[in-house]
Amino acid sequence: MTTQDALKTAWRGVTHSKARSFLTMLGIIIGVSSVVLLMSLGASAERLIVDQVKSIGSNLVFVIPGASKSGKFSSPASAQGIIIKTLVKSDVDALKREPSIAAVGAEVRGQAKVVYEGNDITATFEGVDEQFFKIRDFKLAKGRLIERDDVNSFERVVVIGSELATTLFGSREPLGKAIRIKDATFRVVGILEPMGVGAFGVDQDNLMLLPLSVAQKQLLGVDYYGVINIAGSDAYDITYVKSRVTSILREGHRITDPDKDDFTVRTQEDAVALLGNITGILTAFLTAIASISLVVGGIGIMNIMLVTVTERTREIGLRKALGATDRDIMIQFLFEALSLTSLGGLIGIILGATFVGITYVVLVYIVKMDWVFALPTSALVLSVLVSTITGIAFGIYPARKAAKKNPIDALRYE
Repeated sequence: MTTQDALKTAWRGVTHSKARSFLTMLGIIIGVSSVVLLMSLGASAERLIVDQVKSIGSNLVFVIPGASKSGKFSSPASAQGIIIKTLVKSDVDALKREPSIAAVGAEVRGQAKVVYEGNDITATFEGVDEQFFKIRDFKLAKGRLIERDDVNSFERVVVIGSELATTLFGSREPLGKAIRIKDATFRVVGILEPMGVGAFGVDQDNLMLLPLSVAQKQLLGVDYYGVINIAGSDAYDITYVKSRVTSILREGHRITDPDKDDFTVRTQEDAVALLGNITGILTAFLTAIASISLVVGGIGIMNIMLVTVTERTREIGLRKALGATDRDIMIQFLFEALSLTSLGGLIGIILGATFVGITYVVLVYIVKMDWVFALPTSALVLSVLVSTITGIAFGIYPARKAAKKNPIDALRYE
């Protein structure tokens, strides 16, 4: 039997009972469409997060208290909620004297309830100095930003995000109004433009920016920093800037053994690599879960093919009596299984791509997210490959069983 004849015979077997063939393919269709959808969502999320990180600038270095002991991409202890007090004012002063550094700004962060008349919300606040705005790309809609005099004189002023302004003030003008943060009264001096979720998961539209000194001493009661933001000079490579920051801090902290660092220095490239690593692992995990349905679909195909072999026993006996070999019978039923999985895979890819498009439209035009459309080729290739392997793996046993039937016994089968 030629390959063309085997394909024609297999296709007639598949189309003989269309309803049963469709139900047999359903597991493959669901599995493949799930794999395509999840891999696409993972790729879209990765691109969105990486673009957000890149948007904050390409020459940035971040110093975080606490060392990362277990690997290049491990989190420092401070990022895990442990309070570490190793970054102080003397560190900032030393970094400001480095020629390869263009700007240095310290920062502290916390959460507090903010109240205006009958409206209140729990929001994140950041204590910053005037250098913060030279380093980070925060856009001002109206009013002014935090200035050096505000920090030096402990002025209780605040710059708030656009959504927080709407929540607290509605359609009223926020500038000049007094709000309460914890037990202190602050005057609103600026409103930020809508910015969405920031690179590190902070909702910048519900953010409050306060003078660093006020946030440290009056709201948090601390004399250390949560992070030091650094902008490298354009005349220097960012890798060199990172090495100089590390050397300056080790000298200031009297650290001679690099394994005993009490701080972590990260560049934007480190953040992009870390986020890409995390989203990649998450996508692989979700794809593996979705692939379980492919296994279930493969088992379903094997069961149906076994039933088909039993139902067509007399046909097998007749074909063998007319000269068909065991190989011909095996190829026929194996091609039937492959036809089911291949067709199911194709439908699954089309369905998954459709879901990806619908998700994009909903998130961009209805939810108003800055979502990106991504349909990676790897998702399509993987879907085709897995569905084909599934057809072969779960089609061999029924095909072998059909091929091994004795033609005399098969002709007598009722």
